[in-house]
Amino acid sequence: MAKGQIVAGALAPHPPHLVYGENPPQNEPKSECGWEVLRWGYESLRKKLDALDYDVLIVHSPHWRTQVGTHFVGVPNLKSKSVDPIFPNLFRFNYDINFDVELAESISREAATLGLDTTMMKNPHYRVDYGTIVSCHMTRPAWDKPIVSISSCGGASYYNMHVMQTMMSELGQATRTAVEKSGKRAVLLASHSLSHRHFRTEPSVPEDMSYEHIENHNQYVWDMKMIELMRAGKSKEMIEILPDFTEQTAAETDSGSLSWMMSAMGYPTRPAEIHAYGTVIGTGNVIAHWSAV
Repeated sequence: MAKGQIVAGALAPHPPHLVYGENPPQNEPKSECGWEVLRWGYESLRKKLDALDYDVLIVHSPHWRTQVGTHFVGVPNLKSKSVDPIFPNLFRFNYDINFDVELAESISREAATLGLDTTMMKNPHYRVDYGTIVSCHMTRPAWDKPIVSISSCGGASYYNMHVMQTMMSELGQATRTAVEKSGKRAVLLASHSLSHRHFRTEPSVPEDMSYEHIENHNQYVWDMKMIELMRAGKSKEMIEILPDFTEQTAAETDSGSLSWMMSAMGYPTRPAEIHAYGTVIGTGNVIAHWSAV
């Protein structure tokens, strides 16, 4: 068997507004328009990834938060409806998702050998979180490739960001080892925004872009610092300042998704390609990808 490879990693934010703006047949609410810069950024990302000819998407989501250890979906197919608890008016999505259980089990085993607590989630009625769905849909709307779905644990909350980053570094190593043993070509998705302070109310027409802007300038400055490091290929420096960034911006980086992905990719020194930066209800979102080939 040929050696597998992680061919790319992407920061793939998951605001349900982006799916709402796209009007796919799976989503019941329909929009007039909205968040075009981010949606076009995803379109650019898709073109780049399509050229890499990959086999599987591996996604780590802040919205599948497990209290003990890291969990992996261990069911070949899940089909149901996902309703966003905050924005049910925007996201009622009928999904039918195939999972690469063999690769998920391999990552779980490799992580366990490094001392991490891991569990295979085998509930056939499990409802997939909207973070996983949005990131995967915006990256591959055809849903023609299987995914590996990985939960985020509460290491940052129970201990601190440094403990979480150590755990996610080990999970990244396990992911890389399992992919190489599998013979498959994988794309990694870190499913989260950057700054995450958001508005508490929305306009009567949610897609009215005249209301859309960053929550405050401090958030914007921090987001630009992170993007600057991405563009410079300074992934290690980016991870080093992540605890401060997370505290100052209430960022979803406390989930460990970005730490996991950078570790799995060996802390790339190749500059990231930034496809878009934009706001959704005040949060800062960047669509970026690191190519490994």
